[in-house]
Amino acid sequence: MKSTFPIERLQSIRTPFYYYDTTLLRNTLETINQEAGRYENFCVHYAVKANANPEILRIIREKGLGADCVSGGEVKAALDAGFPANKVVYAGVGKSDWEIELGLENGIFCFNVESVPELEVINELAALRGKVAHVAFRINPNVGAHTHANITTGLAENKFGIAMEDMNRVIDMARDMENVKFVGLHFHIGSQILDMGDFVALCNRVNELQEHLANRGIIVEHINVGGGLGIDYQHPDRQAVPDFAAYFATYHKHLRLQPGQTLHFELGRSIVGQCGSLITRVLYVKQGAHKQFAIVDAGMTDLIRPALYQAYHKIENITSEEPSETYDVVGPICESSDVFGKAIDLPRCHRGDLLALRSAGAYGEIMASGYNCRTLPKGYLF
Repeated sequence: MKSTFPIERLQSIRTPFYYYDTTLLRNTLETINQEAGRYENFCVHYAVKANANPEILRIIREKGLGADCVSGGEVKAALDAGFPANKVVYAGVGKSDWEIELGLENGIFCFNVESVPELEVINELAALRGKVAHVAFRINPNVGAHTHANITTGLAENKFGIAMEDMNRVIDMARDMENVKFVGLHFHIGSQILDMGDFVALCNRVNELQEHLANRGIIVEHINVGGGLGIDYQHPDRQAVPDFAAYFATYHKHLRLQPGQTLHFELGRSIVGQCGSLITRVLYVKQGAHKQFAIVDAGMTDLIRPALYQAYHKIENITSEEPSETYDVVGPICESSDVFGKAIDLPRCHRGDLLALRSAGAYGEIMASGYNCRTLPKGYLF
């Protein structure tokens, strides 16, 4: 395990910081291209919200993926990284005028629209510029996913998307507008999904909606099924590259595409999750009344997922080979939730040891904050 980290180089870098294994990232991208490439009408976009490190974006763009963005800042980051505008899709339940204008000015591929008021604003802003905006409607399919409640997005109770019963009305509205062109349907049911049955359920719902539209004589150019494929947080080295073959094959088998339709995916965590680790240094080993603590210099400001979602990240002491002891691994932030793991067995920890919090390439560096006036962690590519 320890041989995967260049310890001497890591020791010279000020902690905490993010370590990115670019060999693994490139292998992951090559696998995606190989497996998606088996199906001529599959198009993969990278979900920028997972990690917007400029060098990470550059590598992903070099491998030919498009970009899925959920803010104007992400649209700008994607364009700055060299993603072609005609491969940029822009979703988000609350798009500001300036963000819509940014997309219009750059001629992005598509706006994934989530409400009637948003559609009306896009039409108005496009009219002011003499442009026609391509739009897809994000439909809330009311399909659940076996994942954490905070990262489900496809239930009727969630804030995302347009209700299925409103789909016909919204499509008709768009077809009557002069400055928008209806080109597709967009779906996304959640994140960190490992049960392929959830994606099968989405396919079945999309098939129903497509059949309904076909009965009205409407054939949609593009179907976008979002992302959501999870990774193995418990065993990051067992399957460092997720099972993209099974993922894409599930959609190929169960989704009935119309002739000429393109199927779009928006993968994030499954692309970058396993290539990143948060590297932190042990500050103190503290013996409490009932347990001992490994107090490290990284905190919830650097990796918020454990505090926010009670998320698990495998923790490794990469500089000690001594017998194991049990620790609560905690950070320096003045919050009781600043805990990375409880009752974790690690090789005996000493001041100065380096710990690696694995599977932190997604929703790690990008979600860091300056709470407690802390400096944002840097990311280094290896």
